[in-house]
Amino acid sequence: MDSELTDDGDDDFEVVQYKQTQHERSKRTRKYVFACAVFASLNNVLLGYDVGVMSGAIIFIQEDLKISELQQEILIGSLSVISILGSLAGGRVSDAVGRKWSMGLAAIIFQIGAAIMTLAPNFEFLMIGRLLAGVGIGFGVMIAPVYIAEISPTVSRGTFTSFPEIFINLGILLGYVSNFVFSGLSSHTNWRIMLAVGILPSVFIAFAIFVIPESPRWLVMQNRIDEARLVLMKTNEVSSEAEERLSEILASAESGNRDTAVWRELLNPTPVVARMLVAGIGIQSFQQITGIDATVYYSPEILQTAGLKDKSRLLAATVAVGISKTAFIMIAILVIDKIGRKPLLYVSTIGMTFCLCGLGITLSLLDKHSVGVALVILLVCGNVAFFSVGIGPICGVLTSEIFPLRLRAQAFALGAVGNRVCSGIVAMSFLTVSRAISMSGTFFVFSIVSALSVVFVYKIVPETKGKSLEQIELLFRKEQDWQEEEVELSDTQKLVQDHETSTFIL
Repeated sequence: MDSELTDDGDDDFEVVQYKQTQHERSKRTRKYVFACAVFASLNNVLLGYDVGVMSGAIIFIQEDLKISELQQEILIGSLSVISILGSLAGGRVSDAVGRKWSMGLAAIIFQIGAAIMTLAPNFEFLMIGRLLAGVGIGFGVMIAPVYIAEISPTVSRGTFTSFPEIFINLGILLGYVSNFVFSGLSSHTNWRIMLAVGILPSVFIAFAIFVIPESPRWLVMQNRIDEARLVLMKTNEVSSEAEERLSEILASAESGNRDTAVWRELLNPTPVVARMLVAGIGIQSFQQITGIDATVYYSPEILQTAGLKDKSRLLAATVAVGISKTAFIMIAILVIDKIGRKPLLYVSTIGMTFCLCGLGITLSLLDKHSVGVALVILLVCGNVAFFSVGIGPICGVLTSEIFPLRLRAQAFALGAVGNRVCSGIVAMSFLTVSRAISMSGTFFVFSIVSALSVVFVYKIVPETKGKSLEQIELLFRKEQDWQEEEVELSDTQKLVQDHETSTFIL
């Protein structure tokens, strides 16, 4: 009897010890993946900072360099357009040299561009620096979500893949704060310091490159299986889950037709890949064509139209916009892996539609009244808040999840191209369109586009919560099969009905 009690006690002790060991490993794994996601997202601070700081710096650049309104639009919008080159190159380079080294190259290119802008004596030199910065930003922004999605465990992939959007918002807020802090200096100096501060995050990126591991899925593509296994063991809480992920990655890599060039496959896609492309490029485009960059870049002009003229108060109000945009993304981070992608997208796109429509109404009816100014600030903050709750972070999450391993980096690059093109169109035309149809009319147009994004989410975007990257690929294949089966069934039913009708007539 005593020996039985002793055995039971030993078993209980071993169970408790195993649970403690597993709990400690889970904590280490979460911290490790968290650190990797943070370091990989640092490039996105550069994009966010540029967007935020340029909204205020452009006021002083106009004063110092005497640039025209057209030059102002070109300067602001060119970064988005030129970043297309960076995004396209980023897909190819990240497949060739790896995800993490591509992030380092992106930071170096941006640093050079930022330094040239800081020292620019005229508009031409400013544009040269701006174009280089755009290439670096486009390069880095498309790689970070892909890397994080490939390194994250399934249960927390949505949260970690949202980190790049958090850092974009953090960068925007820092840009707004920089505007406010340095606005008191002379117009020849303040905007240069504002732009120079954007170089600082690159120092941390250089450190991060030597800390984070390479993507296990990229390692498999290079046939470095043992290295991929080691990374998966560090990023998954259970060894069996790591082996399962490795098996799925190997199966996915082997199933691809390696005789077909990736770009040829993307330009002449199968029905399954075509559906992925529509979902990925569509959500990336809607993220920008709904006017978020116009709201962020031109928030001082929007507030001036509402009747707020004092520069210091303008820049202080933009800080409130930045705080709203940064704070509300935390809601998405906390619940994205619990309630899913589509519910957040519905809340986001519907909320943005109402705020954009409200801005149009307010700017047309309450122009230059104190009530109108307060309401415009509230609606601008509401618009960026709803953006941050859903389509802001989820856009990158979905686009990094839905493509198969072999196509992922370059397909994401295509989605990033759609995003940057739409961003450039909005940024480079906002002032011109506002002069043509009024500021309020422009926001009515944005509200219509935002309403269309609700329909797009309902019809096209799949729910990917809780599925591995390889399972999502199978999800698209199954959905295609289901559609074909439904068509075949309906055709069969129609033939039966026709046969019965003809028999009845006879």
